[in-house]
Amino acid sequence: MKRDNFEKASFKDFENIPVQNIYTTAKEFETYLNFLKDNGHLNYRIESLSPVGPEMNLLLPGDTHPTWCVCLVSNDYLGFSQHPLVKAAVIKGVEQFGTGSGASPAIGGHFVYHQRLEKKIAAFYKRTDAILYTTGYTANSATLQCLLHKDDRNKDPSVNDLAILDMNVHASVYEGVLTTTVKTFLHNDLIMLEHVLKHAQNNYRTIMVIIDGVYSQDGDVAPIAKIAEITHRYGAYLVVDDAHGIGVVGETGRGVIELHNAFDQVDIITGTFSKALGNIGGYVIASPEIITYLKYQSKQHLFSTTATPAVMGILKAIDLIDEEPQWKMRLWDNIEYLKNGLINLGFDVGTTASAVIPVKVGDIMKTLEAGRLLLKLGVYTNPIMYPAVSKKNARIRMNVMATHTREHLDKVLHAFDEVDKQLSISNRFSEVPK
Repeated sequence: MKRDNFEKASFKDFENIPVQNIYTTAKEFETYLNFLKDNGHLNYRIESLSPVGPEMNLLLPGDTHPTWCVCLVSNDYLGFSQHPLVKAAVIKGVEQFGTGSGASPAIGGHFVYHQRLEKKIAAFYKRTDAILYTTGYTANSATLQCLLHKDDRNKDPSVNDLAILDMNVHASVYEGVLTTTVKTFLHNDLIMLEHVLKHAQNNYRTIMVIIDGVYSQDGDVAPIAKIAEITHRYGAYLVVDDAHGIGVVGETGRGVIELHNAFDQVDIITGTFSKALGNIGGYVIASPEIITYLKYQSKQHLFSTTATPAVMGILKAIDLIDEEPQWKMRLWDNIEYLKNGLINLGFDVGTTASAVIPVKVGDIMKTLEAGRLLLKLGVYTNPIMYPAVSKKNARIRMNVMATHTREHLDKVLHAFDEVDKQLSISNRFSEVPK
């Protein structure tokens, strides 16, 4: 790719360049990264010198001294990674069991804290059985690879499975369905979903509809109950990844499934401990027979060393969702304050209904420049571009935390107002005078 075209490029353009081998591709990608760096647009992998929090001490590109910025890039929605009781539980776990588990789950790496966590996260969703993975990403990719298959040489429906995806699902889902036949439907489009199901019925061995609860780029939610009804009507199974919903959405923080009272309507629930629960790891909740099957057949689970004793902090974090509901209340006060402030300034935040708030810009280079200017003003955000979103839908994405103060959020709103004056990214500058 010529340097002249870099302004319209994204990371996706360097995934698989025809003719070039991996070394020439890597070299060209390095040139692209240098282009971004030269323009102050490489605000990825920024080194932080402080813990996760509403403010973070960052060593910004080109600077020799750290800068404190309001942090809007963390998924630690409730601030539990810094909660004294959660940290105490982690310390107790390490003191009791050490720093590692030493083996994969089937051959010596399954400890009492893993068993307790499996039972606790399952009970949180009113189920009995769960399986743990070392990351939320793997919970999706490994589970789907294990359960869904295809034989390209055999068109017999009895040997092929089908995954039907909302086109906005997480990248881990797309990786997980590489082993099977895939169809997609437009985001939250129930008419299109039913059309796909109607034509797929009786043509596959197993059909799974796979959606997110809260979508990570737009922050909007799925109409789970309606999707479940359509899915089951055609003999398919429903998988919901509610990574961004747990602890945030629902009356008691049990996610979008609780919001739509769909506990009995979802066949497989997936999620992560790395967001509102302030730790690391993933989980899958399903029927006892499916969970047992995964524990002995899912390769990434079976052949990976299990999570460290530090996950004992998750046990306390799950308790705190019920014991200290004030954190979710504070979070939603902050969500509404920031969202309404941005809307009043004329920004397009889409249909977000969660702690994920996008400011839609459109143009990739303008989005990257907005990210640069916000950092300069002490606001740390994520410029999101293709392939995470469509090429015309680049945006600044923000994650709100319960521990943000009004002063933090006012600083953010002021910074966006200043950036808008330079880049004209709000509706105020797109309105045509009558």
